[in-house]
Amino acid sequence: MKLFFSIPFFLFETWSLYIAPDVLELTMYTRLALNSQKSACLCLQSAEIKGVRHHFPALLCLYIFLDTFFLNAESMPQTPPFSAMFDSSGYNRNLYQSSEDSCGGLCYHDNNLLSGSLEALIQHLVPNVEYYPDRTYIFTFLLSSRLFMHPYELMAKVCHLCVEHQRLSEGDSDKNQMRKITPKILQLLTEWTETFPYDFRDERMMRNLKDLAHRMASGEEQTYRKNVQQMMQCLIRKLAALSQYEEVLAKLSSTATDRLTVLKTKPQSIQRDIMTVCSDPYTLAQQLTHIELERLNYIGPEEFVQAFVQKDPLDNDKTCYSERKKTRNLEAYVEWFNRLSYLVATEICMPVKKKHRARMIEYFIDVARECFNIGNFNSLMAIISGMNMSPVSRLKKTWAKVKTAKFDILEHQMDPSSNFYNYRTALRGAAQRSLTAHSSREKIVIPFFSLLIKDIYFLNEGCANRLPNGHVNFEKFWELAKQVSEFMTWKQVECPFERDRKVMQYLLSVPVFSEDALYLASYESEGPENNIEKDRWKSLRSSLLGRV
Repeated sequence: MKLFFSIPFFLFETWSLYIAPDVLELTMYTRLALNSQKSACLCLQSAEIKGVRHHFPALLCLYIFLDTFFLNAESMPQTPPFSAMFDSSGYNRNLYQSSEDSCGGLCYHDNNLLSGSLEALIQHLVPNVEYYPDRTYIFTFLLSSRLFMHPYELMAKVCHLCVEHQRLSEGDSDKNQMRKITPKILQLLTEWTETFPYDFRDERMMRNLKDLAHRMASGEEQTYRKNVQQMMQCLIRKLAALSQYEEVLAKLSSTATDRLTVLKTKPQSIQRDIMTVCSDPYTLAQQLTHIELERLNYIGPEEFVQAFVQKDPLDNDKTCYSERKKTRNLEAYVEWFNRLSYLVATEICMPVKKKHRARMIEYFIDVARECFNIGNFNSLMAIISGMNMSPVSRLKKTWAKVKTAKFDILEHQMDPSSNFYNYRTALRGAAQRSLTAHSSREKIVIPFFSLLIKDIYFLNEGCANRLPNGHVNFEKFWELAKQVSEFMTWKQVECPFERDRKVMQYLLSVPVFSEDALYLASYESEGPENNIEKDRWKSLRSSLLGRV
């Protein structure tokens, strides 16, 4: 069973997997760093993880500089959580007051924003004395605007408009208006830094942020310093955590080795398998859930847009397209799925005795069933994928000893027919349980990630970014933002299970067989059944073991 998702920049394979993934690891200190500061807005992570550590001293200096600045939380507009941002139609129907069909370059229908020129949409993002944009609009525009311009270009335009609004309120008679608009501008910056923090890896973004903060600090009002300090602390902490995370991934990726190579140099290591490390399948399912949620925590909302970015026909900047395609955390999560599938296949193919292989299959069936009960559909599908890989599925004598009733039920739940109807039904049930949860465990929803990517891809491909009149097709981006915001709600859930570092270390770092090594182990366990398999077996023994 094989499923291919046709994605422009990489290929997702969810049943038969042919690229051995890097070995990844997440550390507790980065998780704590990202979650130690709670706020009304979510702390969501984003894409590119490059070069942050080189800018950290400058960021720290900026924080110290802004420590003298101002902000008052009590006067800031309040914002709802992501789960309350969108209704079933795809967006908040109470966002807009205008009943006109067109207003200032923005087009509405039944009070809902459908489209607008890019400049008008930017102006709609910036608050003034009488207006603050709804958080639904802020999230949707910041998410989708990167299809048309760099974040630093948008930041420059926003800063320019904010400065213009401030200039209009600088007279003595307008001090009350100044007091009204300043917290709104700072709230917009807080929304941006909390929801898309890694946009601010770019020094141009940080420079604009610093300049705008300095301008607001130059006035007489000094009552907002505390919240500016908190905003910058949170931003710097996230950028530092991302830098640390990148270093961990790079280190572990560089030390990844093939399982067969290890077995040839250290034959005694064959005695160690997943069941000796964790004999309880329910505990393993819980540790898999820890890993899934930690990886999800590093995927920023913008990566879902940047994964499918295409050249804007009205954009003359030829460098814009390639620079916007920053999806490293998203791709790392797909690699984790691949690794888990290979790990399952490796653990099944490695035992010499048939009864041990059968016991390992039954063990992973129990793990998969518990993943389903938890709501961890991504690990569930990875386990099913590993058990359906050809080197495992061909072990007929082994499977004859397995009680497969429970596995058949799980395969039925994840059956790809009718566009994964059974899975989608189960996912809706888990999502509803999460909304009415009475415990942390009931809040867990971890979707089958490659299918989520496919859904977003087809949503993106099915509608144009711009209308024939050049307007941005904002109706499309409402629906895109709805899907992404739902995922963002799921990924912020704290894992309620006790962490077992030994088990997690094994899952993340133990070497796994390559595809060829899996086939060789399979043939060594149950001999070839036809001439094609015999020829392949001989070839693999020669190339991998040096035997004829």
